[in-house]
Amino acid sequence: MPETTGEFAHRRQEQNECVLSNADLTTKRFFSLDRAAYEDGALSRETKELLGLVASTVLRCNDCIRYHLEHARACGVSHEAIVEALSVALIAGGSITIPHLRFAYDVLRTMDGGTG
Repeated sequence: MPETTGEFAHRRQEQNECVLSNADLTTKRFFSLDRAAYEDGALSRETKELLGLVASTVLRCNDCIRYHLEHARACGVSHEAIVEALSVALIAGGSITIPHLRFAYDVLRTMDGGTG
């Protein structure tokens, strides 16, 4: 059975704490830079989450896809905007991204209450 949103968030938090408790300054700075990159600026946080979703799909990272889907939804990004972003990811990444699109749509379906 796939992880729930809560289980994923808990696992990710525990793993991040493990990394940061053992990390050197370079790794800690990278984590801080990652957080800062998604704050509102010239681009909105919503746009940045969609960019993260596209990049994660092209790079084929399911944990990252889930993370950006959850954060995009928390920012109020619509289902339709996510679908368009995933279409861009498919065009940019090619057919090798199809298994990751399946994953993304499965996560999105779960987030939407199991429909679709």
